[in-house]
Amino acid sequence: MDRRSFLKVSAGSAALGGAVARALAAEGAKKEDVVLKIGSQAGKIPGKTLRDKVLQLQDWGGVGIELGGGGNVKEIQEAVKGTKVKVSACCWGSAGGALVSPDKEKRENGIQRIKNALKFGGEVESTGVIFVPCFNRESDLKPEELDKVLADILPAIGDYAVEQKCRVLLEPLNVTETFYLRRLEQAAAICSKLNHPGICMMGDFFHMGREEKDDEAAFVTAGKWLHHVHLASRQRNLPGQDDRSFVAGFRGLKKIGYQDYCSLECGIKGKPEEEIPKSFRFLEAQWKEAAV
Repeated sequence: MDRRSFLKVSAGSAALGGAVARALAAEGAKKEDVVLKIGSQAGKIPGKTLRDKVLQLQDWGGVGIELGGGGNVKEIQEAVKGTKVKVSACCWGSAGGALVSPDKEKRENGIQRIKNALKFGGEVESTGVIFVPCFNRESDLKPEELDKVLADILPAIGDYAVEQKCRVLLEPLNVTETFYLRRLEQAAAICSKLNHPGICMMGDFFHMGREEKDDEAAFVTAGKWLHHVHLASRQRNLPGQDDRSFVAGFRGLKKIGYQDYCSLECGIKGKPEEEIPKSFRFLEAQWKEAAV
């Protein structure tokens, strides 16, 4: 399989099935039903305990809390119990490029590690587990070789994800962080080629600001495969803390009937208790402005 054929988006791919019981597939969603579900990575929210963070986030109007790739499941379930806040995604990473390592033992170890994260993600009812195939300097393989590795390993990982009521979320990054997946269309092409409900993707406004020419078009291309979004300004601070606009991107999300979460992954200029709710209000205004 050559790289061109692997990255060719199939317009006739089958409709995505439900990988997560509580999540609706974006395909077929009515535009008027699409709402902005704001959240944040847990580490950005002030609070001594996870429960404190959840309650604070809820007070600010947030409904999704993003976690890492593991943790105390019972504690997490208790933290969100009785609130409007749910676990959004689990930000796992790349396991140091182990999943695409030429070394068989390292690759098998990496596969087991992402399976552990997927099991955790299912137990906390997350949207999915974020996976970066490799950061810069994590692999000496060429892009076309990485394509083949992913084509070989992802179907079985996707099967396991579906068993755990979770999904893999491929994350494109900008060129300063990876030489491989950098644009949403590339991740969407992989998802379309594999056509597996357990292998999906996400988008990040910060990376998109460096790699995409058109936020709206990028999200439309991602379409039904998109199941998580990271929020950050141009300088990777809170949305609203520089001139980065989210209107075009939000318009794209509305066009595809996006049903999942938009989560802060960024730095904060100022006091979080003052600046985060201000950023949430900014995002709500941008969402309203993004008329379809």
